[in-house]
Amino acid sequence: MATILCPDYRPQMATVRPRVMKRGEYDTDRTGEIIQVECDNLNSRTKVLESVKEASGISVNLHEADVIVAGGRGTGGEALGGVVGASRAAVDEGWVPYLHQVGQTGKTVNPKVYIACGISGAVQHLVGMQSSDIIIAINKNPDAPIFNVATYGIVGDMFEVVPLLIRKVKEAKGQ
Repeated sequence: MATILCPDYRPQMATVRPRVMKRGEYDTDRTGEIIQVECDNLNSRTKVLESVKEASGISVNLHEADVIVAGGRGTGGEALGGVVGASRAAVDEGWVPYLHQVGQTGKTVNPKVYIACGISGAVQHLVGMQSSDIIIAINKNPDAPIFNVATYGIVGDMFEVVPLLIRKVKEAKGQ
């Protein structure tokens, strides 16, 4: 979210969060050279004191999901065969545990389908999901920023739209 210039120092290095960009295609024609460098006296001021695992007992893997249904209450995840995602606001309200959070302070995802229910589209959320293949946004505010990145947008109340969407998906699946 920033441009950083360091013209006087080489080498330079940058990191990106997982799944921010699409995985590249393997190219057998590309080659490279491995250069081994001997390093002596490597000292680190960093020390791992403890590793802490998520204590919720709930197993959610947003990174591997093909379909993510995200919203304040996660309405409709089961019917669509998706995983429930959430905005930071929904997590802050206590409606959904943190491990469901998508965005700058949550997970970065790129599913085949991302359904944003009642999510306005703050830039912090968008950086975590904008590389999804198909983005379906449902929001009652026609000027919500989520519509700027959405493949399909539905202007309406998610509590009216989502039940209709679930019913249609179930009908299509023969349920």
